Amino acid sequence: MAVCGAGRRVYMKLFTGANYSSFSASNEMNLIKQLRERTSAPIKDVKAALVDSNWDIDAAQKELRKRGIVLASKKSSRTASEGLLALAQNDHKTALIELNCETDFVARNDIFQHLALSLANQALLLPNSSSFNFGPQSLEEMRLNLQHPKINGETTVQNAITEVAAIMGENVKLRRGYVMPAPSKGLVSTYLHTSPQPGLGRIAGILSLEVDGGKTQVDALQRVGSELAMHVVAAKPVFLTKELVSLDALENEREILKSQAESSGKSQMAIDKMVEGRLRKYFEDVVLMDQKFVMNDTMKVKAVLDNLSKEVGSSVRIVSFLRMEVGEGIARMNPLYKMNETVMTDNGRRINSLQKEENKMINNESATHNEMKITL
Repeated sequence: MAVCGAGRRVYMKLFTGANYSSFSASNEMNLIKQLRERTSAPIKDVKAALVDSNWDIDAAQKELRKRGIVLASKKSSRTASEGLLALAQNDHKTALIELNCETDFVARNDIFQHLALSLANQALLLPNSSSFNFGPQSLEEMRLNLQHPKINGETTVQNAITEVAAIMGENVKLRRGYVMPAPSKGLVSTYLHTSPQPGLGRIAGILSLEVDGGKTQVDALQRVGSELAMHVVAAKPVFLTKELVSLDALENEREILKSQAESSGKSQMAIDKMVEGRLRKYFEDVVLMDQKFVMNDTMKVKAVLDNLSKEVGSSVRIVSFLRMEVGEGIARMNPLYKMNETVMTDNGRRINSLQKEENKMINNESATHNEMKITL
């Protein structure tokens, strides 16, 4: 049974010599485990806070929170290219956010995941009737009600992110988000790749399907919509149709293809034909409607929509789509993990039982960390 606070200090005075030492080691380890379970803070930080608080677990918990928030502010400039995408939907819109951290280990933590899902649901409250991208400033001052055993209550989005960063010991930040409204006649389909739990993933595909007229066979739309969202993740389209390919992108690609063709030494007529032929291949790579369908590469996405239109009995079209991936566009750093796998002694002297147990816990934590990295 754990003894805490003032009661613990009085109780400890009753013990002296070997009996006190034995009680101290086991009971201190119990307090360390309890505070570790409450806060998820690193074991060494947990012990330091308990020592500074004279082994008062409640005071130590407050001290850890203060230290963590200060450290979180210092770590805010560090690169955070790992993390998760979180997705939330209601009858009117779909919201997707990217929450970043420094390591995939933190991204697997249930506190981090709870925050990510809470932020996605918060994004559904943003007022807008059309698709739009938004930055972290759009949510930072909104009130958020967290309901996790280790972090709960109402606070601002920015304070919640700072508190989770303090607990995790890493830079945690909301990077960006996207909201897509549901069409009046149709639906929004989604797909999350590498998903640790519903609503979370590392890559997301979202698209809006609209049906002309009043006929909507929801089952067919959902089935094909899910497949098309998966296609968006796998095929990485950039534009919806040829007409939407920007002039800059088209001219840039044409110049590259022309330079490549000219190196062949063929006639100008042959070079022009080569460029046009390779442009068709370019469209197949970047234009969604011209791409080969990943579920059946004998047909293109346009043919998939045509078949769906026949099944539904009305014309079906893709209004918009989005593909988002964690960390894209961020310079990634090589993760450095230094694991303490041995119990150190002072010139071969046997260390006390409390230190042994602490090292055992640290090593177990490190082994779990390594196992998680290997299975990615």
